[in-house]
Amino acid sequence: MALPAALVPAIAPAIAPAIAPAHGVGSRGDLPLPFTALVIAAVAALVISFVALGTLWREPRLHDTDGLLLPGRLAAVLDSRWLRVVARLLAAVVTVWTLAALVFGPDSARNPVPQVVYVWLWVGLAFLSMLLGPVWRVINPLRALHAGLLRLARVSPDIAALPYRWGLWPAALGLGTFTWVELVAEDNTSLGLLRFLVAAFFAVSLLGAAVFGRAWFDLADPFEAWSRLLGLLSPLGRRRDNRWVLRTPLHGVNGLRGQRGLVPTVAVMLGGTAYDGFSANLAWATFVQSSPVPSVVLRTATLLAFFGLVAATIWMASAVSMRLARQPFASSFSFVSDIAPSLIPIAGGYLVAHYWSLWVYQGQYAWRLLTDPLGTGADLLGTADLTPNDLLIQPTLVATIQAVSIVVGHLLGVLAAHERAITVLDRRSAVVGQVPLMIVMVFYTLGGLTILFAP
Repeated sequence: MALPAALVPAIAPAIAPAIAPAHGVGSRGDLPLPFTALVIAAVAALVISFVALGTLWREPRLHDTDGLLLPGRLAAVLDSRWLRVVARLLAAVVTVWTLAALVFGPDSARNPVPQVVYVWLWVGLAFLSMLLGPVWRVINPLRALHAGLLRLARVSPDIAALPYRWGLWPAALGLGTFTWVELVAEDNTSLGLLRFLVAAFFAVSLLGAAVFGRAWFDLADPFEAWSRLLGLLSPLGRRRDNRWVLRTPLHGVNGLRGQRGLVPTVAVMLGGTAYDGFSANLAWATFVQSSPVPSVVLRTATLLAFFGLVAATIWMASAVSMRLARQPFASSFSFVSDIAPSLIPIAGGYLVAHYWSLWVYQGQYAWRLLTDPLGTGADLLGTADLTPNDLLIQPTLVATIQAVSIVVGHLLGVLAAHERAITVLDRRSAVVGQVPLMIVMVFYTLGGLTILFAP
């Protein structure tokens, strides 16, 4: 994520060593391997995996009965009511604390709201979800507020004025809007803009829940969609009998079936992260500054192009796959929805690669600002003198994490696509039909590594 310019004065000089690797290490000199060798190895791994899969992985192997059962006591803790209550209370405290800073705090770089919104909510929620699962569903303060209002009114929590029918489309629009605010909008750390956005989000969420009931949070809420989709990569999950198990990320992704709006949602997730890395390129920044086109217009158009590129490439690959598999063209529309979940591991790999440095450093620094939410010089949390540890953002370590995240994410994507293909198609059609998907995966791999590491 690009560090908002308004935050830099407050953070310097403490954050100066971490600003450079916020997107990546930036040059091949920091890589543990030469860039060309890394690209060749990554592409070779994908191609070899595809050939091996076509030969050895001939039948569906992922089942909802798989997984290593967790010990009974640990499973009981995860299912316990008190754990959920404590998590919701902590989320409520952070929400109220942040809202106080939003409404009454100073409009300066010392205000913690931008840190909470752009680092903790956006990046931190993603990392936590990939580790523990769809946690935002449990701690979402607006879901809790809606449920509380229904209890006070003694109304059934299942009540809805209208049936919900739009799938993930509102979530895709919400995620796209947030991505635009984060990466394109000017003065995106100003309290005026943040107050408007937070108020609008609260109003839309509560209105949507009032009209469509809990289905609004289940499908339309952008942050619940963000957490739920990335949470599929978590090693924690439930098998068919609802018991907690340790599983592979592939099991979570394979359990997601195509639904309306899934393709644009995944396209926003992957395209937004790719644009974030691309926009940090010095040549691009120079072009934007020298272009006669207003920078906001140019960057907005480019961001939308990244969204469209992801959606278009996966759809075209699906259409060609159906053609090679001798399936009717109309079947490509359902096939692309079946294959779309395979992009989630790729999006997760991009996210780790791009945001690792930001999260492990800026996530710590947020505590220095949260200790004084109103800008009065208070030290309510005792963290005013906190110095973030930069041990985990050393260049070679960051480069290794980035390269491994990109390659592993793409390998998992290939595996997930293969499993879905052999599930919905016969073996010959599945193998032949995956060739266009493999080409797209290689294109994504090359693009991701080039964005991060090419000079």
